[in-house]
Amino acid sequence: MTIDWSHFTPWTALMGGVLIGVAVSLFALVNGRVAGISGLLGSVLQPGSEGRGEKALFVLGVLLSPLLWWLWAGPVQVEFETPVWGLVVAGLLVGLGTRYAAGCTSGHGVCGLARLSPRSLLATLCFMASGFAVVFMVRHVWGA
Repeated sequence: MTIDWSHFTPWTALMGGVLIGVAVSLFALVNGRVAGISGLLGSVLQPGSEGRGEKALFVLGVLLSPLLWWLWAGPVQVEFETPVWGLVVAGLLVGLGTRYAAGCTSGHGVCGLARLSPRSLLATLCFMASGFAVVFMVRHVWGA
């Protein structure tokens, strides 16, 4: 493995992590709930759910933040080496996994681990192990 030092951006990554930490901390303080994106999105899409407005604003902020970054820092070139069908399958599998795990990586990995939740630790270990296994299979077994 080699690191492309000319494109290594630890300060922007640190800033992004701090912003995520501040956002989920404020959400927890104001609402008394964990800011798991799959749960928030599910609540926004469910008519009559409690706190739907502020949850919609949080999700909107998540969706608009790349646009704000683009306006501030300029466009980012994104390349996918995976065909569209592979991305669709991956998205469906992630969605299925979040339903079985009763939460997503943001809910369990960011918020749950910060609260020292054993259930979130187990879910995060499963997410990570699954990701490692899939990358190993795709790159080293199937040779893609």
